[in-house]
Amino acid sequence: MDDMGLVMAMFALLVVIGGIAGVLAGLLGVGGGIVLVPSFFYAFQTLGYGGPSLMQVCLGTSLATIIVTSLRSLQSHNKKGAVDWFILKTWAPGIAIGALIGVFIASKLASRELQALFGCLALIISLYLAFGKSEWRIGTEMPGGLTRAILSPLMGFLSVLMGIGGGSFGVPTMTLFGRPIHRAVATAAGFGLLIAVPSVLAFLLVKIPDGSRPPYSIGAVNLPAFFVVICMTTLTAPLGAKLAHATDPKPLRRIFAGFLFLVALNMLRKTFYG
Repeated sequence: MDDMGLVMAMFALLVVIGGIAGVLAGLLGVGGGIVLVPSFFYAFQTLGYGGPSLMQVCLGTSLATIIVTSLRSLQSHNKKGAVDWFILKTWAPGIAIGALIGVFIASKLASRELQALFGCLALIISLYLAFGKSEWRIGTEMPGGLTRAILSPLMGFLSVLMGIGGGSFGVPTMTLFGRPIHRAVATAAGFGLLIAVPSVLAFLLVKIPDGSRPPYSIGAVNLPAFFVVICMTTLTAPLGAKLAHATDPKPLRRIFAGFLFLVALNMLRKTFYG
């Protein structure tokens, strides 16, 4: 396939990926990254890219889209007064440090190892989506001191290794410690920014071999994928949100959990069996 044919094929795949990610984000309130990373991986592989650094490109590009989506979400939630700025400010340093450590570790790991990590963590998230209860509690106040010093960088670190924002780990953490779900979702948008901004700046500096780098990439961030997905999620997320108000999201959430479970298993299968 010539360069122009490759670009057109990549564009078509990215339009579909971005549209689906936007609908799911609006419908189920899940971060787009949990869909984008495996979608980028399969799309780039289909187009003939592979090698030991492909997952770094998927992670970096996913996190780049999260900068835009998290900023837009944070602004929207802040207008409604739903963001807990105290939590955001006190957890910010640890999350950002953990995100940078995540980029450093991701840059040293082979794509196969990152696939295994993504698959294992995605299995855990899918099980929580399927069986987690909103009334589960560990405490009534968000932790401080040593507990926060451990949890905040761990959240940033694990999120970068999956290429996701603050929702998948941040929302369960805050609700388990007694924060109302609407404030947890709003504040997690801020977590997404704290994770994505420093990690993307670092991913732009990561050197990716030619065999793993789709066209028009800077470091581990693919620019066509970034721009197309941002455009499509902007268009389709409101549709997902409208569907969420018209339907019961609980069974849909379980269906998505099952889908994510299968995606995670397939990622693990590819890791160990090729």
